[in-house]
Amino acid sequence: MKRDDLYDLAAFAVVAGQGSFTRAAAELGMSQSALSHAMKSLEARLGVRLLSRTTRSVSTTEAGETMLRSLRPALEDIASGVDAVGALRGKPSGTVRLTATKHAVSTVVMPVLPRFLAAHPDIRVDMLVEDSLTDIVAERIDAGIRFGDIVEKDMVAVRIGPDIRMAVVGAPSYFADHKVPRTPRELAGHRCINYRRIRAGGLYAWDFEDKGRPFQVRVEGPLAFNNGDLIREAALAGHGIAYAYDDEVAADIKAGRLKRILEKWCPTFPGYYLYHPSRRQTPPALSALIAALRYNPRSG
Repeated sequence: MKRDDLYDLAAFAVVAGQGSFTRAAAELGMSQSALSHAMKSLEARLGVRLLSRTTRSVSTTEAGETMLRSLRPALEDIASGVDAVGALRGKPSGTVRLTATKHAVSTVVMPVLPRFLAAHPDIRVDMLVEDSLTDIVAERIDAGIRFGDIVEKDMVAVRIGPDIRMAVVGAPSYFADHKVPRTPRELAGHRCINYRRIRAGGLYAWDFEDKGRPFQVRVEGPLAFNNGDLIREAALAGHGIAYAYDDEVAADIKAGRLKRILEKWCPTFPGYYLYHPSRRQTPPALSALIAALRYNPRSG
């Protein structure tokens, strides 16, 4: 195999994974036109069309899918070999791709990053921030971070954060005009700020528990967001009652900007876990990040 073929095959896998020449070119650090030319040259050398192009997206043809099934494992083996060589010199290197929620990134990843990156200058951390669950195998992502109770059982999971409590809050200005609900069921008569689930569709039903028995309440209101920061802002502005992570609104509650209600019904969820596929050998860069993030209850 010629050297150019290997380069172009690796680039083809990135284009197929991203579904976009623009995003693939950014990941590869090359111009879009150069990448497009490389793909056309590869197709010409192979004598088949690998990619179906439209003005909005790029997808693989049947031949392209056949190629990918063989190509991806080979590229993963090459990447593992490079990582293994890095491990031999005692300095983990490479890029770790993570998918995580914004709250997880803010609370468990960002506090650790400065010291981690200083200790591992040859490692790059590439984070895809989204609330929806992502198929990390299909998307070729090294690991994900989500609550422990929703991590798939066939994944290797490592706890990286404490349990998380939920809170129901509203601004004093809202409760000046509305009676404080005594039970979660009474939320039906209030203006609530909903969370919109983009990938799964629909609105998130608020979780509660009564003497250890979980139940959900669907609420109504004039506003819905797919962003927790905007939900908090709307609550602070007095637009309605919000359901939020306790740690995100703790300072507002302490300062009197928000009032906490229904506290005895609010559940506690298992903390964040980093999960990744079971492999014969975990890449050294990922192993280093896991070691840095691993939760120690005695340290808080």
